[in-house]
Amino acid sequence: MKIDLHTHILPRTWPRLAERYGYGGFPSLDHHESGRARIMIDGKCFREITDNCWDPQRRIDECGRAGVTAQALSTVPVMFSYWAKPEHGADLSRILNDHLAEVCREHPQRFAGLGTLPMQSPDLACRELERCVRTLGLSGVQIGTHVNEWNLDEPALLPVFQHAAKLGAAVFVHPWDMLAPRRMQRYWFGWLIGMPTETTLAICSLLFGGVLEKAPGLRVCFAHGGGSFIGTLGRIQHGFDARPDLCAVANAYGPRHYLRQADGTPARFFADALTHDALMLRFLIHALGPQRVALGTDYPFPLGEAEPGRMIESLQELAPETRARLLAGTALEFLNLDARRFAE
Repeated sequence: MKIDLHTHILPRTWPRLAERYGYGGFPSLDHHESGRARIMIDGKCFREITDNCWDPQRRIDECGRAGVTAQALSTVPVMFSYWAKPEHGADLSRILNDHLAEVCREHPQRFAGLGTLPMQSPDLACRELERCVRTLGLSGVQIGTHVNEWNLDEPALLPVFQHAAKLGAAVFVHPWDMLAPRRMQRYWFGWLIGMPTETTLAICSLLFGGVLEKAPGLRVCFAHGGGSFIGTLGRIQHGFDARPDLCAVANAYGPRHYLRQADGTPARFFADALTHDALMLRFLIHALGPQRVALGTDYPFPLGEAEPGRMIESLQELAPETRARLLAGTALEFLNLDARRFAE
């Protein structure tokens, strides 16, 4: 069994948002040729996609060829639109979540869902979170690594995390709207460097801010192997120890407190296995424990893993039960789903 925790989907069409809300900045789709479309923002092409981004049957066919049992679906992060007016962010979230839930209802053995929230308004976000879980039957939500000028330790956001914990909703954190955009324009640096940095900032904000202490039971997972957090863990922990006057101001526990413990207790947070490097994947599994690392491919985008699970399967030292955990068991636990749902 393979459960892909990290995949993205869009509706084939959605309303013209600039006309609906009265101002620009929102994505639209230009289906410029059969099976292909451009995501457009104010007349400029953001990226080109193919029909596996919106056609469930195309996804099912590709999953079948790749040996993927099921996918967790989430929107493309450009759709977050946290900069929009709160009521418009809430409306857009409902459009996207209704579509995602419909796909999951039509193909319950192939898809689970992670909705999106208007995080610029924590009150509206909590309402939509409840609707996602209790009305639409989604496993949780995907959120960005920051909300405009707020990092994830912003006190205004704490009720969202606490409500997710109360509902038992999974929270998948994906980078978006990367740092230093003017310095990241060349060489695809926004995706290669900006995204890992964004994710590291999000992890450190949650840990240093004590969010996991204030929202006990929260299940939170970070995309792309946790970004560059694992690679810079030694420096981050050393800084916390060396300058507690600067680092330990909101939480007495350093980052290693939240990682896998010597007695085998797994980490307090999850990450997908999308490291693109066997050595880093080994380090990630060592740091978090296999109970906290899940297959995630970033399907259907080019920075994803083209052959789902190949990196995990290449680690010959893994016991069969550990490999099975990484390929499916951890994702099932994070999503709070029974494997029998996906039985053929």
